Amino acid sequence: MSSCATILLSFLLFFCVRLFFVIFSSRRIRLASANPTPLRTCSIGIFLGSGGHTSEALKLASALDFGRYTPRTYIVSEGDAFSAQKALALEHIKATNHVFSDDRPQYKLFIIPRARRVHQSLLSTPPDAVKSLLACVYLVSVRPLFKKGAFREPFVDLLILNGPGTCVILCAAILLNRIIRLPSPRVMYVESFARVKSLSLSGKLLYHFTDCFVVQWPDLVQPGGREIYRGCLV
Repeated sequence: MSSCATILLSFLLFFCVRLFFVIFSSRRIRLASANPTPLRTCSIGIFLGSGGHTSEALKLASALDFGRYTPRTYIVSEGDAFSAQKALALEHIKATNHVFSDDRPQYKLFIIPRARRVHQSLLSTPPDAVKSLLACVYLVSVRPLFKKGAFREPFVDLLILNGPGTCVILCAAILLNRIIRLPSPRVMYVESFARVKSLSLSGKLLYHFTDCFVVQWPDLVQPGGREIYRGCLV
């Protein structure tokens, strides 16, 4: 066996072992109690997937204590002006009802390329998916390394996903972080309210790779599964 083949097999073995441990550690995460002890602030990232996904994600965000969950990072797909406007509107409403402890910016808005456009052909999807992945790697891996006073900290403490497809690419970037042992946020996937009997494609793809997988209908809870059901959240 050539040295190149040996190196390749060793790399694949390392990758598989790390992936196994990443998945295993993710499955051990549990939700906190309903009345947790007050803790430090928690930076939070929210992916806005456009349309109904954005409405659901912002509905979840609006129920949070913005004094504790700060700063907030909204991630939107390129060309999705609706989601960006809705996020800014929510921040404006919260700002009028809450007095923050300092004058620092309480939220950020990042735009990443779409992994796949609506009705886009499968043949033209891979280049866009790679472009989206590179942007996500920069956001979750590279950018935090150059943030002043935040070395070895993830870009957010908690990331909330609700679909659709581009969030899979974002989660893949976080998975790569974990495999190479870079700081990574906890990931919570909240299945769409519209999914009553079966999981969405994004949910199926991310089922084993998130720290917390929340569903909003009891029929989605499988015996021995890792779904968490707390009723309808939106």
